[in-house]
Amino acid sequence: MASVGSRGSRYLEEKRAAYAPPRSKRKVIIGCGILAGILLILAIVIPVYFAVVKPNNKNSNNNGDSDGDSNGSEAPSATSTGKPTSVLVTGGSGSKVTTDDGTTFTYKNDFGGIWYHDPQDPWHNGARAQSWSPALNETFKYGVDKIRGVNIGGWLTIEPPLIFLYSPALFEPFGTEAVDEYTLHTLIKAQDGNWDKIEEHYKTFITEQDFANIAAAGLNFVRIPIPYWAIEVREGEPFFPKVAWTYFLKGIEWARKYGIRINLDFHALPGSQNGWNHSGKLGTVNFLNGPMGYANAQRSLDYIRIIAEFISQPQYRDVVVLFGIANEVQGSTVGKEQVQAFYLQAYEIVRNAGGTGEGNGPWVGFHDAFFGRDDWSGFLAGGDRMTLDSHPYIAFGGQSAAAMSSFATTPCDNWGAGVNGTMADFGFANAGEWSNAVSDCGLFLNGVGLGTRYEGNYTEATTAVGSCEPLLDWENWDDTMKAAVKQFAMASMDALQNWFFWTWKIGESTEWGTVRSPAWSYSLGLANGWMPEDPREAVGVCGNTAPFQGSLAAWQTGGAGAGTITAATGDIAWPPATISNGGAVTDLPSYTPTGSVPTLTADSAISKAATATKVSLGNGWNNPDDKAGLMTDIASCSYLDPWVGPTAAPPSPLCS
Repeated sequence: MASVGSRGSRYLEEKRAAYAPPRSKRKVIIGCGILAGILLILAIVIPVYFAVVKPNNKNSNNNGDSDGDSNGSEAPSATSTGKPTSVLVTGGSGSKVTTDDGTTFTYKNDFGGIWYHDPQDPWHNGARAQSWSPALNETFKYGVDKIRGVNIGGWLTIEPPLIFLYSPALFEPFGTEAVDEYTLHTLIKAQDGNWDKIEEHYKTFITEQDFANIAAAGLNFVRIPIPYWAIEVREGEPFFPKVAWTYFLKGIEWARKYGIRINLDFHALPGSQNGWNHSGKLGTVNFLNGPMGYANAQRSLDYIRIIAEFISQPQYRDVVVLFGIANEVQGSTVGKEQVQAFYLQAYEIVRNAGGTGEGNGPWVGFHDAFFGRDDWSGFLAGGDRMTLDSHPYIAFGGQSAAAMSSFATTPCDNWGAGVNGTMADFGFANAGEWSNAVSDCGLFLNGVGLGTRYEGNYTEATTAVGSCEPLLDWENWDDTMKAAVKQFAMASMDALQNWFFWTWKIGESTEWGTVRSPAWSYSLGLANGWMPEDPREAVGVCGNTAPFQGSLAAWQTGGAGAGTITAATGDIAWPPATISNGGAVTDLPSYTPTGSVPTLTADSAISKAATATKVSLGNGWNNPDDKAGLMTDIASCSYLDPWVGPTAAPPSPLCS
């Protein structure tokens, strides 16, 4: 796409030629008046054309920038009504933005970002985060355009390391009893059943201003973790149900407004896929593990299906473009074959909901389940728009007292070649999480009251490396320390190529009065000089301006051949014959697809506007041919608690 300046100049030259002034003095005066009027009109029309109309035109030309990004071009969004409006619905840096709660702020985006929001035309996708990032109604060319993203961690899936700091009122009344959402919700229920504090957290932890600031930081993607209880809960499960979905819908519309694409991450599955606090319940793995392992996996696939049907609708598919179907499955516990069988089922469910080929539903994200990248070489070859997600953290491995500057090239040395290998032998690679931490220092980073490996007081560590205080006291970091952290950040960005930093924000500790996990907050680093103001500064830090030398095959990006999985890589049985720590799958509890499906609904504010303007909301279900029921109890069979643990015996008899 031509720049505003160059296209505008040509347009003015054409108009000047068409209205060349005549030689008569009287006509010259008249002509000048006409020309002045035309110039005034053009001064208004041209910016609107390039900010609003042009992004909706498929016939514009592509134009890449210096680091390999490209501005794709597509036709007007199929979900845009194109209805005229008399109110200000778009603007760039310096314009006044009215938020959904009626407050206003001045938009600041030095990278040419354009916001767009028209209540009369709610599905318009003309916004762009930066001049070099394709607008939402333009093609994002995976493997060419770069994902520069950030997680919105701790918002809808509440994690103690983030939320104990930001919303202490949630956890502090319960001391160290509340270690995860399961215990937090259980304690709130027992106390008074008042969910107002949790909803207040949803409402205030992340706001529209954050999305505007993310675009202004040069970032074009967000990864938003959500839990299964955003959809439903079942009898005996303590979680606050469904309300998280309401706020995820707000996130979609804020992202749409500022031109940001979303990677929706299914972060907490029934029974827990890894046993960590951010999976909902700290403890054991009960997903594809133990007596309830298969039943929990069945439920998880249902929730993947419900989400996929919603986000594959035309109203959402250009905003929610990537779906991570299970965060950090503990592969060593579950088993590689079992993980891959589940992934294939999830892939087929997502494709059934959205269809095959570019623009039909989201990309499918597979976390590597902590197996090596080579284990995924050729997995589901021929599949449509798949990405391998890795989380290359240094913090949780061996601890080192070495200076931060000694890690300057660690990301380049350790990760760069692996990413290139994945791009060559699997397809698109992304780093769904990474941080600036080179130690596990951080308040409650390992969990509430669990200490750190670095100081030798974590459950798995006995030898201290040093004191965490110098690493946490960011307010006293000197320029040398800040430069070393920034160097590490930029080396990580360049090595990982397509990435999501964990996380956007961490709040202040009420005890310390300051942030106590500085290596994990993008916004804090941005404000204090250890994150680049423009993430494109990272290009070439590893010594190579284009780390991936090849190109993705057409089938890998939804082109010719997409969706034709080869028999050799796609012949994986479901259900697996056995479940880890459970035995034969036929001896374990399972569900039957006879339940009523809890279809997800659209944002209530948009529903009101759509009713008035006759805009289609969609019904939450993209594929009308998918009529299967929800996996639910078999009346004659017995079931255990979803988090019963892997050592429990299956019900006996299983069914009567």
